[in-house]
Amino acid sequence: MFRADAKGKALHFDNAGVVGGNEVFKDRETGSRWQQSSLEAIEGPMKGTHLELYPFLLTSWEEWHRLHPTTLVLKPLPGYADRIAEKNREISQAFSGEGAAPSDVTYHDDRLKPKTMVLGLDVAGESMAFPRNALQQMKVVNETLGGQPVVVVHQPPSDTTTAFAARARGRTLTFKAANANVSELADEETGSRWSPYGDCIAGPLKGATLEPLILEPEYWFAWSEFHRDTKIYAPWP
Repeated sequence: MFRADAKGKALHFDNAGVVGGNEVFKDRETGSRWQQSSLEAIEGPMKGTHLELYPFLLTSWEEWHRLHPTTLVLKPLPGYADRIAEKNREISQAFSGEGAAPSDVTYHDDRLKPKTMVLGLDVAGESMAFPRNALQQMKVVNETLGGQPVVVVHQPPSDTTTAFAARARGRTLTFKAANANVSELADEETGSRWSPYGDCIAGPLKGATLEPLILEPEYWFAWSEFHRDTKIYAPWP
């Protein structure tokens, strides 16, 4: 998800095919073509310009509704609701990690299978890919990226993953799960309790908030194509 404006101009986008196995969009205002994964205009008057990522949360409807009980819901187009079950099956298959990269992909990084689902994080020009299955096992990950301490939090019940700069009120913090479903965290430095959305709810740091970071869900073949120096989070030796 990205902000649909660049150089002070609001933009409206349409799908414009695929390049290197990655979707391309074309804006109606200038006719420029934009690569999804890099957020860069690759052709047209806007060439070289980058769109800005917009903070978003990939989660279950149950968890979203718990957080935002008065939320509005986009009404599906006629016939779309009938396809939801099939789409859910396709998504589940996509998460399996099996299968080859699209035939037009020219860059191959064999450190992971092409269709391994990763959550990519870029901090100060340094990137790391967090395989989804590793997060499901570890749940709370403390790392350093771009010279900054970061924490990545995975909630198993809703398959929700969030990330934050691991600093509050001038202190670097190390986090762990406070319960099995990771609905609360605790920091080791002060013993304060935190929500998985970066809010301190109890303890010496109560009222503090963590700076959110934007995770990008991608297949490995797409993330590695546009982040060729990326690290891979590996919880195992």
